[in-house]
Amino acid sequence: MELIQKTADLSAYLAADEVIDHHHPVVRQTAARLAAEVNDSYEYARVAYEFVRDTIPHSQDSGDLRVTWRASDVLSLGTGICHAKAHALAALLRAEDIPTALCYQRLSDDEGGHALHGLIALRFHGAWHRQDPRGNKPGVDARFSLDGERLAWTPDAASGELDHPFLYAEPHPAVVAALRAAPDRPSLWRTLPDTL
Repeated sequence: MELIQKTADLSAYLAADEVIDHHHPVVRQTAARLAAEVNDSYEYARVAYEFVRDTIPHSQDSGDLRVTWRASDVLSLGTGICHAKAHALAALLRAEDIPTALCYQRLSDDEGGHALHGLIALRFHGAWHRQDPRGNKPGVDARFSLDGERLAWTPDAASGELDHPFLYAEPHPAVVAALRAAPDRPSLWRTLPDTL
């Protein structure tokens, strides 16, 4: 699949905003700690990915009812759904000057409908590479890779699933609005968009 930048200016994929708040002390401290463990940007990207994937539980898997949406809150509280975890990873990568985009998939949900899934793409060696920090569990084995995608899921077109090809410099406003308005995760499942 060809990934399409929604914004031509690559610097937009390094910017901080209210959601990807990589100037926040919690994000900066976490990034500095992870960067001290590695020798180059590639290793940093892998370590940051594994940190978000493995140490911040997906709130559905852990049973946490809290809804986080801002990167610094995801890192501080240690919880989030796929979108929130993507925001945290984007902030950690941008904090170390690695261009990072937000990406989306439309996937089938457990109730016979569809759900919008959030992930990221990072730019290395002149190309974008999607990564899914959702968190592994039985049946899900996402891995950091620049040599072919190792995402949590591959959409099934026959089931109405799809990969959205666009690379967003900012999280999609419909996703952010649902995250911000939800008092808890069960409420969020009822209001999160199922497509863009």
